[in-house]
Amino acid sequence: MAAKQEDHWDSAAYQNSASFVPKLATKVLQWLDVQEGDEILDIGCGDGVLNLQIAQTLSKGTGKIHGIDSSESMIATAKKSAAVSANPNISQICTFEVIDATQLLTHPSLQTSSFDKVFSNAAMHWILRPEAHRKAFFQGVRNALKPGGTFVFEMGGMGNVAEMRAALLSVVARRVGIARAREVDPWFFPDEAWMRAMLEESVGGWRVERLEREYRPTRADEGGVEGWVRLMGMRFFDAVEERGEREECEREVGEVLKTVCGSPGGGEWIGYVRLRAVVRKV
Repeated sequence: MAAKQEDHWDSAAYQNSASFVPKLATKVLQWLDVQEGDEILDIGCGDGVLNLQIAQTLSKGTGKIHGIDSSESMIATAKKSAAVSANPNISQICTFEVIDATQLLTHPSLQTSSFDKVFSNAAMHWILRPEAHRKAFFQGVRNALKPGGTFVFEMGGMGNVAEMRAALLSVVARRVGIARAREVDPWFFPDEAWMRAMLEESVGGWRVERLEREYRPTRADEGGVEGWVRLMGMRFFDAVEERGEREECEREVGEVLKTVCGSPGGGEWIGYVRLRAVVRKV
């Protein structure tokens, strides 16, 4: 039996430090263009906030949305939210399952060419971090879609959260070395050229219809930049084994980012860069 994957996510901490992520998905949802009869697979659905929003349209017809995420905490929260929805049909329309998206090809139930659309928001920069799984991931998405179906996604693009990443790499590297700091870096932020080449050339069977990269500075959530770093940068800090030294790293990163992210006009801002696309299976 395979070892159980460690769950790096806490849904309550996410809602405190990154609740803006689904709130800022307006543009990618417009691109998804949900229709009442759509069968949708949501990859990296997190706590299910967007799934419940999409389900309001699907409830007017015969559509359904199935959300998958590797985090048991996130999926538990998503299921609970669906169960207490004011719409009694939501639990049938909106289903959730714990699945590691890097292993899509090993899940026959999702490799059926039966979905009209595949959707992913703010998840693929985590999913694509292991280089060995990148091609297989896009093959798995392609196999899930009907011929002519669309894959609509938004993720971190090249330059995303550069201030956070630089602070984390430099502070942690002083304790464990730059090679180890790079090894635990959990993110992959590609540009448009990489994405187009991967889809249309390396994997094939895709036609990129829309592709853009946008710089979108974002105000920090209730947890502030410190809360964001402690949650999103957890894997960097986990590389520092001594507890006191780890806490020192967390404080040092926080102090650096107070200067970089603090706005003279008030509040703290994070330098988000979003890469989004509409891709058709051909």
